[in-house]
Amino acid sequence: MLTQINLKLISIAIIVLLLIGSCSNKTAENSQAQDNTAQTEETIEPPQETGMIKSRLNIVKSRGKLICGVNGQLPGFSSVNEKGEYSGMDVDLCRAVAAAIFDYPSKVEYKELDTEARFLAVQSGEIDLLSRNTTWTLSRDTSGGMEFAPTTFYDGQGILVTTDSEIEELEDLDGKSVCVLAGTTNQQNLADNMRQLGLNYAPVVLQDANMLFTAYQEGRCEAATSDRSQLTVGRAGLNKPDDHQVLEVVLSKEPLGPVVLDGDSQWFDVVKWVIYAMIEAEELEINSQNVTSFARTKDPQIRRFLGLEGTFGEDMGLSNDFVQRIIKHVGNYDEVYERNIGLPFDLERGQNALWTDGGLIYSPPFK
Repeated sequence: MLTQINLKLISIAIIVLLLIGSCSNKTAENSQAQDNTAQTEETIEPPQETGMIKSRLNIVKSRGKLICGVNGQLPGFSSVNEKGEYSGMDVDLCRAVAAAIFDYPSKVEYKELDTEARFLAVQSGEIDLLSRNTTWTLSRDTSGGMEFAPTTFYDGQGILVTTDSEIEELEDLDGKSVCVLAGTTNQQNLADNMRQLGLNYAPVVLQDANMLFTAYQEGRCEAATSDRSQLTVGRAGLNKPDDHQVLEVVLSKEPLGPVVLDGDSQWFDVVKWVIYAMIEAEELEINSQNVTSFARTKDPQIRRFLGLEGTFGEDMGLSNDFVQRIIKHVGNYDEVYERNIGLPFDLERGQNALWTDGGLIYSPPFK
């Protein structure tokens, strides 16, 4: 009897073990099936957006035009005529970027911005590129969410006075009124210099260049201060230019250049190398008049530069002939400078000469 009971118990135990094993196998199979399903779902999941998709370059391409922030009131850099046509060094940079992207320099929408609105326009994405005689400073570069492209014009702050004012140096401004633009490095530079010398002055703060020169000419201030290039251009537009002079005094360093929104490496590269292309073209003596004559050159450096071989353009999201487009439609740096600054205002290159001529204008190698 005990043996039969034991046999029954053993049989029951075996059946239970078999049932448990069956359930475990089914659980494992279900778990494996779920894992496979999860892997399948991950595989068919659409790819996430990459930096390339979000790049400003793709936005500009899709839109079909570049939106460029400019001054609009500063001849030589950016101004507009009665036909609504913009011109100037800063404008030519916008045109060069459009030429590189579209092969049409006219595919630009210009937005005139005052000194205080310009940075918000960059930060908000209202504009693709700020090309507006803007000084590169540490605080603007690091805390403003912006990136400065290479300097396109080296300048310094100066002082404009009448020739009969007897003002010859900074100390002569003690107790005088001085017109200055709001929200500019000029405003802070003036305050710093006067404070350092222990001088008193009355700042007359204006919002834009037109207001500054109007106030100065009307006698609302005894001197005006701004970048020396801007004062030179403004002086030429006064009723009697010979009655005014830009002093030899230089209050600061003012490296002027374009600005883009920080965090978009591809777009920054495009703007940066468009500038360098115009500089390198001058150094290689390639200009808008002779660029087509280099089509069969055997010089490997020039062939790479013009996109006749290599993939410099494609690597940035542009056509390989982007440099040819820039030079053909806009010209090299010398052509841009002479057309807008040199010839109209008789302003010598100075620091804005090529490094080979003792200036500061320099491009990294196209290699």
